[in-house]
Amino acid sequence: MSAVEQHGFQTEVAKLLNLLANSLYSNKEVFLRELISNASDAIDKLHFLSLTKPDLVKDDPVFKIRIRADKDQHTLTISDNGLGMTLAEANEHLGTIAKSGTEDFLKHMTGDAQKDSQLIGQFGVGFYSAFIVADKVTVLSLSANAESPDEGVQWESTGEGTFSSGNIHREHRGTEIILHIKDSESEFLDTWRLRQAITKYSDHISVPVELYEEQYEAPKEGEEENKDKQPKFDYVQVNDAKALWTRAPQEIKPEEYNEFYKHLTSDYQDPLTYAHNKVEGELEYTSLLYIPRQAPWDLFNREQKHGLKLFVHRVFIMDDAEQFLPTYLRFVKGLVDTNALPLNVSRELLQESAVTRKLKKALTKRVLGMLAKLAKTDDYKIFWAQFGNVLKEGPVEDYSNRDAVLKLLRFASTANDSAEPQVSLEDYVGRMKEKQTAIYYLTADSYEAAVKSPYLEQLKQKGIEVLLMWDRVDEWLMGNVNEFDGKKFIPVTASDLELGELENEEDKKQREETQNENKDLVERFKQALGDKVQDVRVSARLIDSPSCVVAENGSRMTAQLRRLLEASGQKLPDERYILELNPKHALIAKAASQSDEERFKLWADFIYQQALLADQGTLKDPAAFVKTLDTLLLD
Repeated sequence: MSAVEQHGFQTEVAKLLNLLANSLYSNKEVFLRELISNASDAIDKLHFLSLTKPDLVKDDPVFKIRIRADKDQHTLTISDNGLGMTLAEANEHLGTIAKSGTEDFLKHMTGDAQKDSQLIGQFGVGFYSAFIVADKVTVLSLSANAESPDEGVQWESTGEGTFSSGNIHREHRGTEIILHIKDSESEFLDTWRLRQAITKYSDHISVPVELYEEQYEAPKEGEEENKDKQPKFDYVQVNDAKALWTRAPQEIKPEEYNEFYKHLTSDYQDPLTYAHNKVEGELEYTSLLYIPRQAPWDLFNREQKHGLKLFVHRVFIMDDAEQFLPTYLRFVKGLVDTNALPLNVSRELLQESAVTRKLKKALTKRVLGMLAKLAKTDDYKIFWAQFGNVLKEGPVEDYSNRDAVLKLLRFASTANDSAEPQVSLEDYVGRMKEKQTAIYYLTADSYEAAVKSPYLEQLKQKGIEVLLMWDRVDEWLMGNVNEFDGKKFIPVTASDLELGELENEEDKKQREETQNENKDLVERFKQALGDKVQDVRVSARLIDSPSCVVAENGSRMTAQLRRLLEASGQKLPDERYILELNPKHALIAKAASQSDEERFKLWADFIYQQALLADQGTLKDPAAFVKTLDTLLLD
C-alpha cells in the first residue's frame, strides 16, 4: 500500500457518525439495504458506460453483488463488480457527505432518537449506516477506468472523527466493503439472518445478489449420512434479480412496490400512492411512479436536479431525468423505461426529442390522474401539507393542464373555522349563492390577518364565501389565473368589487344615499391627506371597521410581496392607495366632529395610517404614527 493519508471528517459528519455508532436506526438491518443499493447503482453506471466502451467489462462481464460473513474474523463483506472508485473519488464520496444534505439533516433533528434515525435515508447518507453494526469499515476499490491494478484504493475508518486512505494493488474492478462487526451485532454474521434481510429489502434488485452459505447435500440412496463430512460453502443467488417494473402488476404485492420505492429513493417511509403502467402501441414504455409521503429537504430549490430515472431497454441511462415531467411535479419519484430512445441518449438529445415530449405529456397526465384519485382519500391532506405549494405553480406553468391542476388545489375559506386548506374550487362553485357569478378570494400575510381582514365584512354579512390565501406563491398564482369553470376570480380588495346581482336594489339605493350624505366628509379627507392617497371614497364593504385601503382594480401589492421584491434588490415606487371610509363608525364620526382643520388633519392621517397598518402589518414611519396617536390621546 502506498503512503497512507489521514483525513479528518467535518464536524457535522462526526456528529452524524456518533449518532449512527449508537444504533440510531430503529431497524438495524436497513444498513444492508443501503449498501446493496449503492452496489446496484455502481453496477448500473458501469453497465451504461460499457455500451460505448465494452472493454471496461470484457474481463468480468457478468454483474453481481456478493455478501459473505466470516465468523472467525468477525467481518461481513459486501462486494460488487461495478464502476469502482479512484482515490480522489473515495476521499470525496466517503470522506465528506455535506453535499448529500448532512447539515440539513442535523437541522431537522428533533432529539427523539427513533424519529431522527428515520431521516438518515432521506438525506442520502446511507453508506454511513454501516457504522450502526460495525466499529470499523474498510473499503477496497478499483475503478473500471483505472489504467493499472496499482491504482486500487483502500479507505478505512472507525467512525470516530478521522479516516485513512491510500493506493493499493487490486486486481479486480469494483468495490468491496468490509464491516468489522461489533460484538453486540453478531447476529448479522448468521447466514439465515442475512438471507432474511436480503429477501425483505432487496429481492427486487435487478442484479443477482449472492450469499455465501453452507450447501447441504442429501446422502445418496442406500448411503448413510456422514456426520464427519466437512460442510461445503458456496455463493447462492438469493434475490429474484428481475427488474420489478418488468413484471406484471397483478403479480406484484404492495409490500414489493413499497420496498422498491425505498430502494429507489432512500426514503424510509412507504409512499402515499403509486402507479405502474405498461403502454404499447406507437410509443411503447413502462412507467412506475410514486408520490412520496414527505417532502425532501431541497424541494423548493428549483435549481436542484429532480426527475425520474431513465431506463432504455431495461438498461439504466441516467438519474434525475427532468425532461419527463414539468417542474411543478418535481416531487414525483419513479422511473420510465422505453424502447423508443437510443441507448446512447444524452440529456441534450432528450431535450430536443419528439419522443420525450410525447412521454412528458403522457406521464404528466398519469401523475395528475394519480393525484385526482388520491384527492378522494384522507391521504390527500398529507399530500397537500407537503406538496401543495409546489402544485400551485402548475396552473401558471402548464396551460394545457390548467383545469386539471386547478381542481387539485385546496384553500382555506370563510366557510370553515380552520386554517387547514381543505376547500377545492369545485366545492366552492358547488355551494355558490344562487346569483353569484364570481369566485372571491383574499391574499394576506397570514391566516390570522386574512380571517380578521376588514375586506371580508360585507361579504360575511351577505353569507358569501371567500377563499383565504397567505402563502408566497398565492399572489403570483392569482395574478396569472383569471377563472375556473367559467367563474372569474375577483379579489375582495378590488376597488370596484363586483357583487353583481348579489347586491339588491335596496343595497344600491342605500349606498348612493350614504355617498351623497358624506360628500363633504370625503372632500375634507381628500384635502387633509393630499398626495398621500390616490382617492377617498365611502365604503360599501366595511361594517365594523372604520377604514381600509384598496388599489385600483385590486392591483395592490401585499406587504409580503413588497418585502420579497425589495429584498431581491428591486426599487419599488411608493404605492398610493384609495382610502375607503365607514361613516357610521364612531372613529370617523369623531374625526368629522373636529372644527379645527389642523386637528382634523391629524385625525385624517391617523385613520389612513391605521388602515395601512391593518392591511400591511407595518408602516414606513411608525414613529410618526405613534407621535400622532400620542397627540390625539392627550387631547
